[in-house]
Amino acid sequence: MALFYHDPELRQFENQIANVFTNFFTDLNTAKRGGSVRTGNRSANNGTSWAPALDVYETDKEFVVNAELAGVPKENVNVDVRDNVLHISGETKQDQKYKEGNAHIQERRYGSYSRSVRLPSHVKSDEIVAKFDHGILEVKIPKTESATPKKITIQ
Repeated sequence: MALFYHDPELRQFENQIANVFTNFFTDLNTAKRGGSVRTGNRSANNGTSWAPALDVYETDKEFVVNAELAGVPKENVNVDVRDNVLHISGETKQDQKYKEGNAHIQERRYGSYSRSVRLPSHVKSDEIVAKFDHGILEVKIPKTESATPKKITIQ
């Protein structure tokens, strides 16, 4: 049985969550065990780009987005919100010590990366906080008061 939301914003957010899983399996098939995905336009990063894995969940008071960015320095992570869309992006470069010799296995990801998540309209975008710890970027997006559930007492 499928759930149907009368609120178009909730339906849109549910579709965005479904796209996270679709993108994950597409990336998994394309990247083959963490390798880079080739893009059509080549740039200074050797034409590679990748999309970090995301977990998105919701509590009564906030939405939380966790992005897996293992090996990426905090300085190479950009987080911003534009037009009610959370954007996570940056670039990671291959260590110079690996430039010499021949690579036998190269599964770590290098190049530019980005992920975007459309946010519902009932969030406080000016109160979003982000923290980066052990390769995981955690972004907390508070809901507005009108979005939090309220128990109605029946009289």
